[in-house]
Amino acid sequence: MAKIFQVSARAGMTRVVEPIARALLRAGVTPNAVTVAGTVGVLIGALGFGARGHLVAGALIVTLFALTDLLDGTMARMSGGSTKFGAFLDSSMDRVADSAVFGAVAYWLATQGNHSGVAAALVCLAAGGLVSYVKARAEGLGMTCNVGIAERTERLLIVGVGGILTGVGVKPALEIALWLLAAVSIFTVGQRMAHVYRQAQQLQPDGQA
Repeated sequence: MAKIFQVSARAGMTRVVEPIARALLRAGVTPNAVTVAGTVGVLIGALGFGARGHLVAGALIVTLFALTDLLDGTMARMSGGSTKFGAFLDSSMDRVADSAVFGAVAYWLATQGNHSGVAAALVCLAAGGLVSYVKARAEGLGMTCNVGIAERTERLLIVGVGGILTGVGVKPALEIALWLLAAVSIFTVGQRMAHVYRQAQQLQPDGQA
């Protein structure tokens, strides 16, 4: 099943950020520095704005800095490929940023007395971490796991759109977006586990259960 955010759209965005990536590399900025800066920006947007109820500003700031995921990856490719530490740092900072986003959303919804929304945000946080873990564990075992309809970009876009709509007066939009995101995240976990199961079955020696 195709990803929500199509590969062609990702490729188009990569072409847009390539000139920025070249300029940063010429200025001596490293991909790892961009990774950390992007995470700091997401933290500011989520905790400094979103958690305080400034949903539109928070969502826009988070979206802007989340795009550094494309930027640092493009810079790494242009400079000869990602290092092992760079890949580790990028994955770790993604988890920090995601925790801040959904933690901030859950906190703000709790201040509004929206217990259903808080539950949805917590499900999104747990399921999003599991989506990433399943892929990392599969790759650690020598298998691939590049499947699923809701990867990190899709998850942030869904919650961002919900936050903006709620911020401009469409009150139930954020809660609806969170439950939608929870559903597609859980579905993605299932997709990835099924994909890894099929690979594991093919790798088993004949005669073994």
